[in-house]
Amino acid sequence: MKSTRLNMHDAKTHLSRHLAALQGDDRIVICNRNRPVAEVRLLPGVKARPRRPGVAKGLFAVPAAFFEPLPEELLAGFEGRQ
Repeated sequence: MKSTRLNMHDAKTHLSRHLAALQGDDRIVICNRNRPVAEVRLLPGVKARPRRPGVAKGLFAVPAAFFEPLPEELLAGFEGRQ
């Protein structure tokens, strides 16, 4: 079991990175001014299922207008040329 201690700021800033690194019975201890206040662990039995390609096939259609160029004033806004 690996235990990682994080201060509150680091937990708010990088929590997703630390959660992705959790394995098995690892845990993250979140501290406020070096005093432990919370513990984060993986839930037992939760596994990510792979997504099947094409599962939404035929459920929606992309209109032809989707592939047309954007209006010039909209492009200017995206590019900061207002």
